[in-house]
Amino acid sequence: MTLLNFFISGISLGSIYAIIALGYTMVYGIAKMLNFAHGDVIMVGAYVCFYAVSRYGLHPIVGVALAMLVCTLLGIIVEKLAYKPLRQAPSLAVLITAIGVSYFLQNTALLLWSSNPKVFPSVVGRGAFKLFDGQLSLSHVTVVTIVTCVIIMICLTWFTGNTRMGKAMRACSEDKSAAQLMGINVNATISMTFAIGSGLAAVAGVLLCSAYPTLMPTTGSLPGIKAFTAAVFGGIGSIPGALLGGLLLGVIEIFAKAYISSQLSDAVVFAVLIVVLLVKPAGLLGVQMPEKV
Repeated sequence: MTLLNFFISGISLGSIYAIIALGYTMVYGIAKMLNFAHGDVIMVGAYVCFYAVSRYGLHPIVGVALAMLVCTLLGIIVEKLAYKPLRQAPSLAVLITAIGVSYFLQNTALLLWSSNPKVFPSVVGRGAFKLFDGQLSLSHVTVVTIVTCVIIMICLTWFTGNTRMGKAMRACSEDKSAAQLMGINVNATISMTFAIGSGLAAVAGVLLCSAYPTLMPTTGSLPGIKAFTAAVFGGIGSIPGALLGGLLLGVIEIFAKAYISSQLSDAVVFAVLIVVLLVKPAGLLGVQMPEKV
């Protein structure tokens, strides 16, 4: 049962990585840019939910909804102010801007909320389900995290395949110029992508801090990097790839902590990524597109 406990913990952690990775993979798939400020949006969402529940006594569901609203608006504002003017700029300029936005959000959080760690209240309770005479324990956070990830993936897959905006996103992902000629508002589509990714980042931030209840302005930095790794692992630009990469990364990390070393677990995760990319550079579910020269 110990092995199964570790596996379920890995799936739970990987589900959080998968939800975060969706923001990276959607933005890259459509706008062809890496939004390294995404991890800090996670932190903002967690802080909004923390103050809504702890200081103002709002219901946790209201706190999560408020966090999603704030992060959605933040994602749209960041895209309009920082990234939209750089549509035709070299990728290096966009990358540097993304890093600058990340530092701006972190330091703003330090000014607003200080660097003192805060204990995040679990929005789903601290209880657990006991199975097999107590040999298998499933915390409420674990169950809610896995179920939430599955629901998000199903809804997002349906959205991109069956709605007008979802089809516009897929068209922009293929060729933005051709999509614009067909009457698609590319700017609005990219803004919607940032909005969805940022809203999901708020959910991931709440789930992350519910599982690991220490909240600081740097809370989203390392999970954000690992989620980006998961997106690359599964094939950046692919929604199923984000899910697969996140789940595999979470399982590998938990088993590395259990059987190798908690200090070396991150090194093991990134070593596995390097090996996978050496064998399959586009990621597990990614497709390497030949370029015409």
